[in-house]
Order: sequence, then structure tokens, then C-alpha cells
Amino acid sequence: MTHSDTAIRFIRDLSWTEIPVNVQHQAKRCLLDTMGALLAGTATPVAGIMADVARTQFGGNDATILVRGDRVSAAGAVLANGFAQNGLDIDDGCRLVKGHPGACVLPVALTAAEMMPTCTGADFLTALVVGYEIGIRAGLIRHATYAAYHSSGSWGALAGAAAAGRILDLDDTTLRQALGTAEYHAPIAPMMKGIVTPCMGKDSIGWGAMTAMLSVRMAQNGFTGVIPLFDDAPKPEWIGGLGRDWNILNLYFKPYAACRWAQPAVDGALKVKHENGLSVVDIRAIHIHTFAAAAALGTRPPSNTEEAQYNIAYPVAAALIDGEVGPSQVLPPRIFDSDVRDLLGRVATEIEPDHEAAFPGKTYAEVVIATATGERLSSGRMEPRWEPPGTLPSDAELEGKFDKLAAPILGEARARELRKCIWRFEETERAAELVGLCRRSPVDGSDANA
Repeated sequence: MTHSDTAIRFIRDLSWTEIPVNVQHQAKRCLLDTMGALLAGTATPVAGIMADVARTQFGGNDATILVRGDRVSAAGAVLANGFAQNGLDIDDGCRLVKGHPGACVLPVALTAAEMMPTCTGADFLTALVVGYEIGIRAGLIRHATYAAYHSSGSWGALAGAAAAGRILDLDDTTLRQALGTAEYHAPIAPMMKGIVTPCMGKDSIGWGAMTAMLSVRMAQNGFTGVIPLFDDAPKPEWIGGLGRDWNILNLYFKPYAACRWAQPAVDGALKVKHENGLSVVDIRAIHIHTFAAAAALGTRPPSNTEEAQYNIAYPVAAALIDGEVGPSQVLPPRIFDSDVRDLLGRVATEIEPDHEAAFPGKTYAEVVIATATGERLSSGRMEPRWEPPGTLPSDAELEGKFDKLAAPILGEARARELRKCIWRFEETERAAELVGLCRRSPVDGSDANA
């Protein structure tokens, strides 16, 4: 049996009852977190652009653009929802693959569930686990066999194809062709180029998700693909561990709407501020000691949402003034605030050799704030919060994050209803009900994007 055979067997045969209880619970935590990110992402400029593209270029009636409610083709829905999913860069992530597996899976799984009326909540959660496990392994292989640092969409296309293939009950042959097609047509995006010049392409998640859905549809129509990359795995245990080694348990979660590499600096700056009772007028300069990739993030005032997220100085300045870095901080008009921009101008970065040596296994930063009175106040070495194994968020913390992201979009009543549905989703008879809940509740007013 080849590695691809093993992966296909896992995708097709895994059942909800076979999944360990802690993994089942993690699947619901991931669904809650990624759904909140997707909903909040619908308010970003890129989500509006891609919803218009989907409506005009991907006409049909297969599936729904979330919140807006427009019906388009399966590929169009995944394209629009995929760009919204990563619009705020607040999705879960996996250090092993330097990317976002959940963001690559959820938009595809939601559309597949709309196309398969018999898909239950338990079926959907199983497909979500399948997508994470297959996607992380595809990312490991992609990075081991190609020298460049590729974006999440480059391997996430296989994650989405696996999840959709499971929900749509593809047979072995069709699933193999879908996976091979997704690999072959996935966006091989140079990630660091997109960090040096931030753009709406972000982590190529929207395009990767669309590739996943199109690959499934093409395979269903007889399209043939290459042998999936699982056979290229340099370590047999990466594939042999499917169903035993649950990589979904190794995720980090993100408290801030900013690149993960900037987040230890955000916490470091807040630590110095709170421990020393500083106000912004006390700060003369902010020095961030970090690793090279983080130092490559922008330090100039952002002109758009993407530049605010792929920036290390802006989220630090916004956090010191606002106390948080959420959707409001990375969207207009806040990104043009003069006070934030003035403080941003006092930020400088420096590569710390020890921090560079620890990357990508660890993402460290130390923040040193120089005060107007001549003091130099250090945060000490910081890691981002909500990192495995020691600082993962509680269920209550993830609920708090979800409410902050979803309530402004859906209204408090509908957000609360959706949250409750997710925690008991394995009991739901029709998974597509999740999509129906992603509209603003009548008691909270009119449609969020009307």
C-alpha cells in the first residue's frame, strides 16, 4: 500500500465515533474559532471585492456567500468565503507548517455540506478533522520537498479537497484524482514576497480553497491528476501516523488580528506598559528584538488592512493605545489615526541571533521601551499567547473571542445561537444549518451587509 493509499483510506474510513474524545472536542474548538474569523472577515475590503467577483464571474445556485446570502457556484462560494476567512489573519495556525490549516478547510467544507443535504453535524466535524490532518501532512511534505517558503494555499488545497471529498463521499479513484489535481493546480505562492509587499493575496488561502473545490468537481467529471504528494513523504511516519498522531491538537490560536510573528511583540509592549504604569506620552522609543522573518514585517504607516496586519510596528502601537488588536484596529478609519501613526514612528526592529536560531520552532521577541526620563524597560523574552502546550486558551476564552468577532456581524442573539449550535454540532441532523445561522438575526436588525 502506498502513502497515497493510506491517506485515501483515512479520508474515507474515519468515523466520528473512532475519533478520541479530546480530538472531538478540539474539532469543535477549531470550528468555533475559524467560524468567528470567517464572519468577521466578511467586513474586510477584500471580502467585498471577492463577493462581487464571485457574483459576476461564478454564477450559479450551488452554495452561499456567507452573511451576504448570495447564491453562486460552488467554486464562487468557496472563493468568496475563503478570502473572507483569512481577511483578518486571526485564524488558528500550525507551527509545523508555518500556516493556517483551518482557514483552508472550513470554507470548502461549508460549501460541500450545502451540496450534500445528508451531511450531518458529526459528518461535518469528521471531515474537518480529516482536513486538518491531511493538510498539515501535506504542508510538511511541501516544505520538505521544495526549498522556498510557500503559502498555506499551496498545501491547503489538498486539505480542502480531502474535506470536501469526504463530505461528498467520493470513491477511491475520484478522490485520488481530486487530491492530485489540487496539488498540481494549487497556488505556489512565495510567502515572503507577500510579506515584504503586503497585498490582498495574503496567504493564498482563498485561491487554494477555490482550487480544492474545483479539483473535486473536475475529478467528479472525469478529470485526472498527478499522483498525490503523499507518496513523496520523506518520513513514512508522517502518513503512517494518520489516525494515531493527531496534529489537530498541536495548533496555536490567535488573540490578535495580526501576523503571528508580530504577536509576541504586542504582548511584550503591553507587559511593559502595564507593569510600569506607562502612558503613551512617557514613551520615547520602542525597540523590538526578534527573528529575521518578523523583522521583515513592515514598520511604515499602513495604507490598507493588509499592510496593517503584515506589520510589526503598527499592531504594537495600536495595542499600546487601544489595549487590543482586533478587527477595528486593522480596518479603516483606525489605520489612519494620527496618534497611532505617531507612536508607530518610534518603533525599530533588530534581529536577535538567539531568536533567529529558535525560529520556526519558536517565535520569540523582546520589547525594550525607552522612556522620556531615560529609563530602558524590558519585557524579557516573550512568546505569543495561546500556544501549545502551555498557554492554550480555555473554551471560555475562545468563546469570548468568537463573540467579539461574530456579534458585530450577526448581532448578539444570532452569534449566541451559532455558538451554542457549534458546541453540540455532532447532534445536528443537517450540517448546512450552520450556513443558515450566518445571517443577522431579525431581532438585531436588518442584514449585516445590506
